Amino acid sequence: MLLTLTSFLFFTILVVVISYLKTRKADSSSKTGYFLAGRGLTGWVIASSLLLTNLSTEQMVGLNGQGYTDNMSVMGWEVGASVALIVVAFFFLPRYLKKGYATIPDFVGERYDSATKQIVNWLFLFGYVLILLPIVLYSGAVGMSGIFNIMGTFHVSYMTSIYIVVWAIGLLGIIYTLSGGLRIMAIADTINGIGLLIGGFMIPVFGLMAIGGGNPIAGIHVLLTHCPQKFNAIGHATDPVPFATLFTGMFLVNLFYWGTNQTIIQRALAAKNLKEGQKGILLCGVFKLFGPLYLILPGIIAFQLFGPTLARGDLAYPMLVNAVLPTFLTGFFAAVLFGAILSSFNAGLNSTSTLLMLNVYKEYIKPEASEEELVRKGKWAGIILAVFAMLVAPLIAKASSGLFQYLQTVNGFYNVPIFTIMIVGMLNDKAPASAAKISLVFFIIVYGLTQFTGLSDGFKQFVVAWDPSVLKGTAAFMYSILPGFLVKPFFIFSSWHFLHVLAILFVICAAFMWIMGHFYPSKHVYVDSLDKHIVDTKFWDKFAPVSIGIICCVIGLYLLFSQLGIAA
Repeated sequence: MLLTLTSFLFFTILVVVISYLKTRKADSSSKTGYFLAGRGLTGWVIASSLLLTNLSTEQMVGLNGQGYTDNMSVMGWEVGASVALIVVAFFFLPRYLKKGYATIPDFVGERYDSATKQIVNWLFLFGYVLILLPIVLYSGAVGMSGIFNIMGTFHVSYMTSIYIVVWAIGLLGIIYTLSGGLRIMAIADTINGIGLLIGGFMIPVFGLMAIGGGNPIAGIHVLLTHCPQKFNAIGHATDPVPFATLFTGMFLVNLFYWGTNQTIIQRALAAKNLKEGQKGILLCGVFKLFGPLYLILPGIIAFQLFGPTLARGDLAYPMLVNAVLPTFLTGFFAAVLFGAILSSFNAGLNSTSTLLMLNVYKEYIKPEASEEELVRKGKWAGIILAVFAMLVAPLIAKASSGLFQYLQTVNGFYNVPIFTIMIVGMLNDKAPASAAKISLVFFIIVYGLTQFTGLSDGFKQFVVAWDPSVLKGTAAFMYSILPGFLVKPFFIFSSWHFLHVLAILFVICAAFMWIMGHFYPSKHVYVDSLDKHIVDTKFWDKFAPVSIGIICCVIGLYLLFSQLGIAA
C-alpha cells in the first residue's frame, strides 16, 4: 500500500508541477486567456485534451461494467464517435471559428434571439451541474475506491469510501480551477493522456495473461472459446445498444456531444487556427477507434475471471485492476486514472463557469464588468459548483440501470433538444426563434414522460392488454386526463429504446421548425458565411484521406466484432 500511495502521489504532483511551469507565464487574467487558453492550442494538445475530457471513469467503469453484464454492442459509443468527429471537423468547427464564438449559446443568440440563447445556456448549466459533474465525481470515486481498496484499508462502508474519494477529487479540482483556467488543464491533459493510454492498455494485457496462464494470446483463445457471444457488437433489441440505434439516436447524441457540447468543443474553440482544430479533432477520432480494447475488453475479461457473481457491473473494472495489475504499477495507473477524472471534472467546472460569467453575469448582472473581474468571479463560481457536485455525487449510487446507461439516458433531456435547434439553425435560415423555443419545450417534456413514466411493468401490461387498472401514479393521472386515442400510442412510444425516442423527437421537431420557417419565416437575418477573421480558417490539407481512413476502420471493426468475425 505504501508503494502504491507513493507512486500515485509522485506522478500526480509531477503532472501538476510540469503543467504549472509550462503555463505560469501565460496570460490567464483575460477572459480569452482563462476561458479559451488565448486561442493558441495546437492539434496534439487539442486531441489529448478532447480525449481526456471525454475519457474518465464513467467510461472506464461504466462501459467495462456493461461489457461485463452484456456484450461488445456498447462500443458504438466509442467507435461511432469517430464518424461524428469527422462531421464536427468538417461542418461545425469552421462555422464556430469563422464567427469567433466563445460559447455554443453565442451561436444560438446570434441565429435566433437572446431569449433562446438563455434557455440553451441554462439547459447546459443544469445539465452540467446536476448530471455531468456529480457523475464524474461518483464514477471516479467508484474506480479509485476499488483500486485503493479504501473499504478494507480504512475499515469503512462502501458509501463512506465514496464520500472520501469524491471530496478528494473535488478539492484537487478546485486547486486546478484557481490555478490557470483552460490552458493549464490542456497541458495536464496531454501528460495524463499519454499515461492513461499506456495504463489503459496494460489492464487488458495483464488480464489476458491472468486467464491465459501467463500468455495473453492464450487468454484471447480462452475468451473466444468460453464466451464468444460477448464479442458481438451487432446489438439486439435487448442489448444496451441495439445496432439500429447507431443510425438513429446514437449518431445524434455523438454529434451533440462532440460538436455542440460546451465542455468538449471549448477545446477546439481555443484552437490556434482551423487547421490545428481539425487535426486535433480527427486525431481524437483515431484514438477513439482503440476504445473497445481498454473500455470494454477488460469487462469481458472480468466476466471470465470472476464469473457472473458481482452485485453490480460497475464493480468489475476496479476489481480487475486490483486482481491483475502488479503492485508496483498500481500507483502509476491510479494517478493517470485520477488525472482523467480531474480532466473531466475540471472541464465541466471551466465550461460551467464560462457559461455563467460570459452569458449570465456579463450580459444581465453587470455588463460593465472588466475581464479581470469575470475571471476572478468565475473562479469563485467554480468553487461553489464543485462543492455542490461533491454533495450530490454519492446519491447516484441509487441508479439501477448501470452508470453509463444512466448517464446517457438523463443527458437526453438537453443534448438532442439543443442539437436539434442548432442543426436546423445552421441549415435553414428561415426557422424563427419561436419555433426553436416550442421545439425545446416539447422535446424535453415528451422525452421526460417517455423515460420516467414509461418504464414500469404496469406500462408494458397496459400496452399489451389495454387495461387501465394496472396503471399507477403519473401513468394513471395521464390516462385520466388524455383522450383514449392519444394515450395508447404514447405509451407504446414510451416502451421503445431511449435512443430511438430521441431520433423520432428530433425528426418531429426539425420538421416542425422547417414548416414554421416556411409559413412564418424569421425576420432576423443570419449570415452563415460571414468570417470575422479572428483565426485562420483554411482547411487542413490531410482532412480527406484521414477521414476516409477512419470510416474504413469503423466498418472493419464492426465486421471483426460480429458473426462474420470473431463472435462466430
